[in-house]
Amino acid sequence: LFLSQVLGEEEDERRREELVGVLSKAVVFSGRAQTKDGGWGYVSAQDVNDFDEGSTTITQVQGLRGCRNAGIPVPREIINKAIAYIHACTLPDGGVQYSSKGGGGRPAISAAAIACLFNAGEEDDTHVPRMLAYARRNLGNIGNNSFGHWHYAHFYYAQVMYRQGGESWESYRGQIGKRLVAEAP
Repeated sequence: LFLSQVLGEEEDERRREELVGVLSKAVVFSGRAQTKDGGWGYVSAQDVNDFDEGSTTITQVQGLRGCRNAGIPVPREIINKAIAYIHACTLPDGGVQYSSKGGGGRPAISAAAIACLFNAGEEDDTHVPRMLAYARRNLGNIGNNSFGHWHYAHFYYAQVMYRQGGESWESYRGQIGKRLVAEAP
């Protein structure tokens, strides 16, 4: 993700070509490191018995989106498998669980998964309404930090609310602003 952002700022042609090469290889590596279920773990799937985890999957998709935005080809098959992974991890109540192997719905991963679907162009995905309802129940009260990973959750939930726009964004923005003022030294 970082290097994909650097590419857009690099003016030296030789360094740009080097970055394109590195990022192109990173996309290939990422595709090979993906699990059979479409997620990613802490290392390549072949190295850890196909272990996957929702948060690392989200991070991986964000990096691939950064590459795509920078002009690096990203095979749609990789993204489609990641979308299928998110679908498989989405529980009936809309919560996204820790892993394809289980772990229960997690508010932080759920918010990140919605942002990930949006960034993959899946705003109209049939899972999104359920996921949004779950996120609103668990993250709508900005003061609720009993679930853990508050900052991570709201890093992604803020993106989701911004993309929702209108009253959803304005209400969320007002709540987050009040919280930040209250926490200021």
